[in-house]
Amino acid sequence: MNYARMVIEKEAPEEYGYDRIRFNLSESSIADQKLSDIGLSLPDLTLFYGEHRGDKGLRALIAAQDSGISPDDVLVTAGAAGALFIISTSLLSERDHLVVVRPNYATNIETPKAIGCAISYVDLDFDRGFAVDVGRVAAQLQPNTKLISVTCPHNPTGTMMGRADLDALIALAEASGCHLLVDETYRDLSYGQRLPAAASLSPKAISVSSLSKAFGVPGIRIGWLITRDAELQERFLAAKEQIGICGSVIDEGIARGMLERRDAFLAALLPEMARRRDIVQAWIDHEPLVDWVRPQGGVVGFPRLNVDASFDLDRFYVNLLESHGTYVGPGHWFDMPKRFFRVGFGWPKEAELQGGLQAISAALRE
Repeated sequence: MNYARMVIEKEAPEEYGYDRIRFNLSESSIADQKLSDIGLSLPDLTLFYGEHRGDKGLRALIAAQDSGISPDDVLVTAGAAGALFIISTSLLSERDHLVVVRPNYATNIETPKAIGCAISYVDLDFDRGFAVDVGRVAAQLQPNTKLISVTCPHNPTGTMMGRADLDALIALAEASGCHLLVDETYRDLSYGQRLPAAASLSPKAISVSSLSKAFGVPGIRIGWLITRDAELQERFLAAKEQIGICGSVIDEGIARGMLERRDAFLAALLPEMARRRDIVQAWIDHEPLVDWVRPQGGVVGFPRLNVDASFDLDRFYVNLLESHGTYVGPGHWFDMPKRFFRVGFGWPKEAELQGGLQAISAALRE
C-alpha cells in the first residue's frame, strides 16, 4: 500500500484550527450533537470485546430500514471510511480495475490509488445537472473491472440518481460480474423520494452509510456496509477482524440509542435542512457570480464561480479565509477545477451561514 495523505484531510478545518475560522462553510455534516442534545446518556456497559459483526441490536435497527435486508447482511465499521477501506482492500489489487464516478468522496479514490489498481473516471458535468450517464460508465468497463463506485445522494454536489439509473447501474454490475458500491451516507437526508439501499436490490450491490453526516455524531465512528452476498460478507468480516477485531461497545451503544430515536430526529431535522438549502438558493438567485445545481439530498452543494480565466482563484480562497474568516471546500479537494467549491449549509448556525455567503460575495469583488 502506497499511502499518501488526502488533500481534503490535510486542509480539513480541524487541521487548520477551528479557532481561526469565523464562518465555517466547509463541513459536510449537520451540526455536531452532544449526548444531552439528543437525550442520550452513556449506558452502563461491560467493556468487553463486542460482537465482531457489530452489536446485534444495532445491526437489526440498520437492517430494518429496508425490506430484504437481515442483520447478518450488515457489518458495523469504524465510520463509512472504515467500510470503504475494507471494501477497497478486499476487492481490489494492483491487477484490477475500478470505475469511479467523479467527483467523489476522496477515500473512494485515494485508497484504490494506494493499492495501485487501474482507475477510470466518469466525470459529472455541471451543465448536465451532475447527472450520472450510465452509458459512459458502461463504456469504461474492462475485463478486469472489479468495482463501480458511486455516491447517492452525491458528495459533494447533493444531486441524486433516479431509481431507473440505480437499477441500470445494478444491471450493469450483474451483467459484467463486478460489484457496485453505492456510498449512501446522506440517504436519510433526501428531500424528495428516498431511494432503497442498493444492497437490498441485488447481491452485486454494496451499500455504505454512517451516523456521521446525517446524525451529527462523527465522534463515535460508527458506519456500516451492507451486502447480501454471504461469502463476500465473510471476507469483509475477516478484514475488519484483522484491522481491529471489533468496534467500541461504547460507540455502538450510543449508536443504538441514536437509531432508536431516528424517526423523530429526522422528522425535526429535514425541514430545517431544507430551509437552510433555501437560504443558499436565495443567495445564489441574487449573486450573478455564483451558480449551482440545487441539491436533492444531503447538506452540501457544489457551486461554480462564474468568473473569467484571468480571475485569480488562489488569491480568492486565501482572501476569503484570511480577510473574511470564511472557509469552504475548494474544488481541488475533489480533483475538480478550483472554480468549483463545496459549501456546507447544515453545520453552521444560520447567522454564520448567512455571514459566510455574504463574505463569498465580498471576496469575489476584491
